[in-house]
Amino acid sequence: MNTAFLTDRGRVRSHNEDCVGIFTHHTGAVFAVIADGMGGHLAGEVASEMALSAFKKEWSETEEFTSPDEAESWLKHQSAQVNKRIFEHALTHPECKGMGTTFVGVICTNSFATIGHIGDSRCYLYNLDGFKQLTNDHSLVHELVRSGQISKEDAEHHPRKNILLRALGTEMEVQMDVKSICVEPSDRILLCSDGLSDKLNDPQLLAILKDRKSVNEIAEKLIEAANQNGGEDNISVAIIQLPPDPEEGDEAC
Repeated sequence: MNTAFLTDRGRVRSHNEDCVGIFTHHTGAVFAVIADGMGGHLAGEVASEMALSAFKKEWSETEEFTSPDEAESWLKHQSAQVNKRIFEHALTHPECKGMGTTFVGVICTNSFATIGHIGDSRCYLYNLDGFKQLTNDHSLVHELVRSGQISKEDAEHHPRKNILLRALGTEMEVQMDVKSICVEPSDRILLCSDGLSDKLNDPQLLAILKDRKSVNEIAEKLIEAANQNGGEDNISVAIIQLPPDPEEGDEAC
């Protein structure tokens, strides 16, 4: 698999509270993670770094996943452990009171991908069937859209757009949404923080993601586009490109 990840402070924030990483298992499976921290002065950085480090450590020590069910169980279990660790750290460190982090992660093999998320960091899929968002934001505005109280267009400029209903570390317990999908050769999976999704709509994301450039160039182009559109928030992206079908050459989907 070809992978790339980037994080950028953006044009307004004085520091970066996002953490992003892609980790390859000895079996060839890939685990991509984005955590977008929040909290008091620098506490968001603490929460996102704690989340990324904990997931990375457990990933390196786990056995091979032979089914989506195993991957889903692992993500649910690890999210509960990481949530508890961040929550307890905040209780014992007053400067970190109220800190938390979003989380979106995908475990990707050559046959399936398992996606877990908490908060408003997102996962998208681009393949021969088109482009679609695989996660639903755990946010107040998303619930207003889902219940029909506001339109999707209104949501883009809603004054309470950044209020989250779930995050890692802000409560004693939290529920992660987990799902698995089948993947095909040349599929592209995009993870991002809201610093990207708030600045680029679906057609804009698709136009960049479908480019036949390398995943590194695509990641750079996404960051650049978000900054050109204002860059008010930290921006993080992670891309996984499934290998092409050997019988069809090396063209991207």
